Parts: sequence; structure tokens; C-alpha cells
Amino acid sequence: MPDIATLRPVAVRTTAPSLFPYSLSVFFPAYNDALALPTLISKTFAVLNQHVADYEVIVVNDGSADSTGLVLESLVTEFGPRLRVITHPENRGYGGALRTGFAAASNEFVFYTDGDGQYDVADLPALLNVITPAVGLVNGYKIARHDPWHPKIIGAVYNQFARFLFRVHLRDIDCDFRLIRRSLLTREPLRSSSGTICVELVTMLERSGMKVVELPVSHLPREHGRSQFFRVKSLATTLVQICRLYFQR
Repeated sequence: MPDIATLRPVAVRTTAPSLFPYSLSVFFPAYNDALALPTLISKTFAVLNQHVADYEVIVVNDGSADSTGLVLESLVTEFGPRLRVITHPENRGYGGALRTGFAAASNEFVFYTDGDGQYDVADLPALLNVITPAVGLVNGYKIARHDPWHPKIIGAVYNQFARFLFRVHLRDIDCDFRLIRRSLLTREPLRSSSGTICVELVTMLERSGMKVVELPVSHLPREHGRSQFFRVKSLATTLVQICRLYFQR
């Protein structure tokens, strides 16, 4: 069984935080997230400027059909060369966007979360604070899921099914708020194009032999658009790919 530690919320520090001692790549997969990205990117740079000395921010625009491309052009002008945009001409799915982000990341640690703003990037410093030489993954788990009832039910069933099928010990596979030691991402290729990539990813990381830490994180009500995961086509693709992954394993 992998070494997995679950940490509870702690009191907020009143002293000035020390800077993260490693370099960090932050990336966001984005699909039709034009309305959410300005706030997300602005808040991300505010957090990183306070907590990390050496960082880069990457947005993977996964073939968005809205004005995401134009919004990102404006944000690059505002934030400069530390913000990099990678654009897929056509939508490659959530897994395709994550694979692109992992391949583009160049620093010692990689953090990613979704571009729709449902996770609070202000929780990132808590993940940074628990990194030690023995830790390979710090994974969030949702304190409370702020979604309609049907995504909550589907998400809970999917999480339990995937944990059972792949013997994953992580409590919340569906929480895409992750800080990963980049060297672990080069051990074997990720192949999924759907949300199944999360199962593939955490299974690989748990089997790496490095410590896994879980922390509670905020999940916010969706202010813009709708989830791409909880659609019939996306769910069908995920089911097919998770079965294929199981038999490959």
C-alpha cells in the first residue's frame, strides 16, 4: 500500500511565508473558459508572486469555440512572458489537454487545476508547504462539492468505481487540484484523451514509491458555462477508456 498521508486544515499563519524552494510550472487546461480565465490568471499571479520565486504559467486552450483565444492574447499582454499559451486547433479532450500541459512544463514541480475557476488557487500555498524530498504528489480533496445533484451522484459513483477497479487509495480521484514532482511524469506515457487520464495519472503516481499527501481544498460554485465531463458523449468516452485502461493494466 502506498504511503498516503491525509492532513486536516490548520490555523492560518500570521508570519510572512517563506518562498517555495523549488521551481514550479502551473498550467490550466481550458475549453470555452473565456469568462473565468481573467480572474483565475490574475489571482494565480498574485499567489505565485507571494509564494514562489521561480515559476511559469501555461494555459492549454483546447480548441475553444468561444473567445478564449482572444482573452488569452490580452492576458499575455498584461502578464508578460511568464504566461505562455498553447493552442490546440481542435478539441483533444481533457486528457489531451493535460498531456500537452505536462509535456510543456519545464520546472521541478507541476501544479494544475481546471480553467473554469471551480477550484480556488488560493489553496495552492497549502500544497507547497507540505513538499519534502519524500513527497511525489500532493492531491486535494473537495471539502464540499458545489455542483447540482446529478454531477455529485455521478462523480461519487465514478470515484468509488475507479478506486475499486484500480486499487487506488487516494480518496478523491476526481479532484483536479494536484502538485506533482515532474520527474515522476516521465516514467511512463499517459494515453487517455478523456477524464480517465486522472485514474491513469494517480495510479502511476501511487505506484512510484514516493509519498502521497492529501489536503482539503475548496470547490466553488460554477459561475460560467457548464462542465464538459458530465455530458453523455464525455461519459461514454470515459467509460470506454477506463475499461480499456483496466485491461491494459
